Amino acid sequence: MRQIFLDTETTGLSADNGDRVIEIGCVELVNRKLTGNNLHFYLNPGRDSHEEALKVHGITTEFLRDKPKFDAVVDELLAYLQGAEVIIHNAAFDVAFLNKELELVKRAPFRHHVVGVVDTLVMAKEMFPGKRNGLDALCDRLEVDNSGRTLHGALLDAELLADVYINMTRGQDALLMEVSSPQDGGIAVLQMDLRGFVLPVVAANAQELAVHEDVLMQLDKSSGGKTLWRVA
Repeated sequence: MRQIFLDTETTGLSADNGDRVIEIGCVELVNRKLTGNNLHFYLNPGRDSHEEALKVHGITTEFLRDKPKFDAVVDELLAYLQGAEVIIHNAAFDVAFLNKELELVKRAPFRHHVVGVVDTLVMAKEMFPGKRNGLDALCDRLEVDNSGRTLHGALLDAELLADVYINMTRGQDALLMEVSSPQDGGIAVLQMDLRGFVLPVVAANAQELAVHEDVLMQLDKSSGGKTLWRVA
């Protein structure tokens, strides 16, 4: 499975009121392995960032002045995303901005170009109800190092999100599972192929065996010699 972790930075909070995307960061995961085949753009939005947004991302108008506009990178972006499941934290926000950018260059909405969109904020609220579920909070909770995140950045945040997602779904790669087509009543049957798994056998060392034997002797003594494992 090919998955893309995506994040954006914007000039403000409302795509409908003229705010634009200024940075897109994408990180590729294939079969739960990071590939290093990432994609990153800074974009010239043709307008200034709001003061509050600038405090969040620190990306100035001057820095973006010579960067490409969205229409110059859209083909490369859509080709990269083609056939992938896209994972976004608070997906409604990013997808709304990407939809507006696509609309302005007369392209179909974002979801038409990808297999599906997964919102890790929704996942986190289900896993950790009543708790803070921002990206920083999840990094702290799942022991993902976010010490380099002094300001928001799309590529860095996409990389952190990939680590968070892997930790949130860690149990899913313990078994190879295939879901059959739903049959009567819409019930899906899980088929687990265990033939390829070799379970490690870790033998106790001499010290551990000695400690174990001592515990057994103490239990046997406490029971007056009636422990079943001592019966010949």
